[in-house]
Order: sequence, then C-alpha cells, then structure tokens
Amino acid sequence: MAKIALITGATSGIGAACADTFAAQGYQLILIARRENLLLSQAQQLTDKYQVKIKTIQADVRDKENINYVLDTLPAEWKEIDVLVNNAGLSQGLDPIDKGDTDDWDTMIDTNVKGLLYVSKVVSSWMVEKKHGHIINIGSIAGKEVYPNGNVYCATKHAVDALSKGMRIDLLPHGIKVTAIHPGMVETEFSIVRFKGDENRAKKVYDGFEPLIAQDIADAIWYAVSRPAHVNINEMLIMPTAQAAATIVKRD
Repeated sequence: MAKIALITGATSGIGAACADTFAAQGYQLILIARRENLLLSQAQQLTDKYQVKIKTIQADVRDKENINYVLDTLPAEWKEIDVLVNNAGLSQGLDPIDKGDTDDWDTMIDTNVKGLLYVSKVVSSWMVEKKHGHIINIGSIAGKEVYPNGNVYCATKHAVDALSKGMRIDLLPHGIKVTAIHPGMVETEFSIVRFKGDENRAKKVYDGFEPLIAQDIADAIWYAVSRPAHVNINEMLIMPTAQAAATIVKRD
C-alpha cells in the first residue's frame, strides 16, 4: 500500500512544493488549505501528473472544532498517515511591540502555534497506535533569532522550535520521528501576506540577492523523510548563501 503524507497550507509556497515532491515519490496525499479553488486545481494537476490518490480538505487550522471533525471523519484507510508536514503558518505586520496590531498577534499565534497543535494532536495519536510516523514542523530562522519588529512572529516560531523538541521526547517511546525545518529567507507568498498584499514592499525584501525557493525546502524535507528507519534528522537550519543571520544579508 502506498504511503500517505498529510500537508497543511498545501496550496502555495513550501506546502505546494512538498505536495509535488511527495506525489513524485508515489505518496498518497491529504492536502489541507483554506482556498478550496486552489486545492481542487492542485489536486487535479498532481493526479494527472503522478497518478496518485489525493484527499483534499478545505479548512483553517485555527478552527479546532472543524479540524477535529474533518480529521476524525476521514475514512479509516486515510488515517494511516506516515508523514505529517505542519506547514501552515504566516507572519502579519512588522511593527514594534507598542504599535502592534493585536488582531495580527492573534492570527499568528492561532495559526503558527495552536493550529500546529490541533493537527498534531489528532495525527500523532494515530501514529502512536501504529508505532510509526514522522512529523515535520516548519519553523524559521525567526525561531532561532529575534529581530527588530519581529516580536510576536519570532515568539511563535520559537514556540515551534520548543514544541518540536517536546514532541520528539514525548513520542520517542512510540518510534515516531520529529524533524524541525528552519528556513531563512524563502521567496514565497510569505512577505506578501506579512505586508497584507503590498507586492512592491514584499518584493523589496528579496532585492539584490538570490533567496531560497520553496523547492529548496521541500528537497530538505524529503531528505529527512527518506533517511533509514534508524536515522532521524532532528532539525535543519537552511539559509540562502547570501544570508548569514536573520538580519544580515549581502545584497548586490
């Protein structure tokens, strides 16, 4: 039977690259995202390209009751998940703490931390039952360093780093692997979301150097997943060559 990967935030950026990478390796996919039209077109493209089975779930990971419902009501054969990629996440705003928008704070905390927990609780319980599985949490350089005006976003990604370590300890007796992937600057929709649709401001983030692309991160995730059973990659910190630290970038 084909292995199954569940990917959150699956319709763009790193999530979409992961979907393509896992489908290319013959995995069946459960794809979760908010934008149903993109989900359906993505599933059709991957099915046509790789002839794999795909289950789509239109949902917001912040909605605990709905996430519990849509996962609990999956057919039994789709609950045999081998890999969970907790990719759904975002940053909103770039303001000092005294000027921050509390709605932005709630969105980041609810998505990056609580949403990851809601999905992980359900899926990890299935993995515990079968004594097998691999959880991939997408963190960030922001989970290793704090930078000016990054306050709450950095806090959420520090939480992802800590949760990854905690999960690894808690799930160790059950043979479940946990890997944290911490990217530096990756050119995706991330900056467009952070700046609330201001594409010109978002584009300037990557001016003068070559950032990572989503496929770079998907390749790293596949490397971690494809290691032998006795090998776990605890974490990876992946940066563009032009980036030395969160705020130190060589620009031409």
